Amino acid sequence: MRRRITKSIPNMFTLANLYCGFLSIGFAADGQYNNAAILILIGMMLDSMDGRLARMLDADSSLGKELDSLADIVTFGIAPSFLVYYTYFFQFGLLGFAVAGLFPLFGAYRLARFNVSPAKASMSYFTGVPITAAGGILALLTLFGNTFPEIITTVIFTALCFLMVSRLRIPSLKEIPLPKYGTIITIFLGCLLILIYTESYNQFPYLIYIATPLYIAFLAYRFVKRGKNKKKIE
Repeated sequence: MRRRITKSIPNMFTLANLYCGFLSIGFAADGQYNNAAILILIGMMLDSMDGRLARMLDADSSLGKELDSLADIVTFGIAPSFLVYYTYFFQFGLLGFAVAGLFPLFGAYRLARFNVSPAKASMSYFTGVPITAAGGILALLTLFGNTFPEIITTVIFTALCFLMVSRLRIPSLKEIPLPKYGTIITIFLGCLLILIYTESYNQFPYLIYIATPLYIAFLAYRFVKRGKNKKKIE
């Protein structure tokens, strides 16, 4: 029974990621674009945690892999495309809606190709830009959209669509020990977002005040555990 509960923990984080995608779409439809973007970034944190937890708890499974792909297409494919449509492409009418819909199509193909790729290759590099990174970039563009010309959004959106299905090799960070590189960037990003929205906390999704401390605690646990393992080896 305990083993079964342990194996389900990574899937809970994956489902939380999926729910963030659903909430993001709802916030975007309601005109709360910054909140919608924040939820996509929270989904990125949860997505990075479920894989780490699965390896930590030896809970990798085919079910978890498929569930992760389904969650990713919602949170990092459909949600960002709605966000970009509501914030910019809406001015082009039906054409803008059709163009925004291309992003999850390219993302779905990218995920399917990743799922059938050899396991060894997927551990050392990604073929094409991962949909998680692409969706996160679109979310950041929305957060800081007033800083850049609108044409930049169109160019980056188009580039990301093609980069996801390209054969470009992107180095994977799966084998890099915590808390380095992408993990540190995620921590600082979470702290930055809290600082930016402190004054508007009444309208801010409270989930980030739960997700960010939990993520930092998770990283601290991994760092301490890795230090203990090194001492045992020595």
